Amino acid sequence: MVEALILKNMSADIISGKAIAENLLDTELVPRVEALKAKGITPRLIVILVGEHPASASYVRQKEKFADRAGIVAETWRYEDTVTEAKILEEIETINQDDSIHGVIVQLPVPDHISVEKILRAIHPSKDVDGFTPQNVGQLFLGEESLECCTPKGIIRMIESAKVDLNGKHVVVVGRSNIVGKPVAILALNKNATVTICHSRTKDLDAQIAQADVLIVAVGRPEMINGDQIPEGCTVIDVGIHRKEGGGLCGDVHFESAVKKAKAISPVPGGVGPMTVFCLIENTIEAAERLKV
Repeated sequence: MVEALILKNMSADIISGKAIAENLLDTELVPRVEALKAKGITPRLIVILVGEHPASASYVRQKEKFADRAGIVAETWRYEDTVTEAKILEEIETINQDDSIHGVIVQLPVPDHISVEKILRAIHPSKDVDGFTPQNVGQLFLGEESLECCTPKGIIRMIESAKVDLNGKHVVVVGRSNIVGKPVAILALNKNATVTICHSRTKDLDAQIAQADVLIVAVGRPEMINGDQIPEGCTVIDVGIHRKEGGGLCGDVHFESAVKKAKAISPVPGGVGPMTVFCLIENTIEAAERLKV
């Protein structure tokens, strides 16, 4: 287990997702890939990228970099934003039938004429390394073995790296998305935490946050949560990432004020993002390991 990195001259430990991911790539993933290759299996990931989105392109480059470092094959299939939904569905079916491909993701967002729901339902659950298909989400909620959603899975690994035992802790999640808020709440419940999910209709958000031993913020609003709202000694995971008007990046939490109150906090950038990519690569390896050789 990787310890949280401590940034000097600040009161909180800084949970560097980048450092954790890079360490685990070398110590955990590389040996697993080598074991698979010894059996004649090379994990293979396909990333379907539709259109030109600078943020998506950046994530895809990071995925390719992590995949190369782990020793797996990662291919990006690129399409113009005019590609039809039928074409993408056809490509997914081709991937589903190809035993040499172990994982596939469709990089979001996609153009409006392509249904995200249809795309996700078309991916075979055994190759759904994003963990978004109804079957994998359902198994996650039932506590059954599944390919877990990458960002929530990475968040739990980060919390554990900060030596926080979730057993009996109160976890407050701000945000209820299907991609982060809901699944991370379930993963925390599976670790025996007590979980509160807050959202735009929550009354007295400050009172809810004040109860948190662990605060996970995934609302998509720049610096919505500040240090005054965070209880002393809380562990804070900031999922958001936004570009500031004057340049630079920020999260959903105001870092400069929060770092003075928190026991440990994830930075933006270099926090949740790299761990999301790490978990995508890990899920691809896991999908390959499930094959009967």
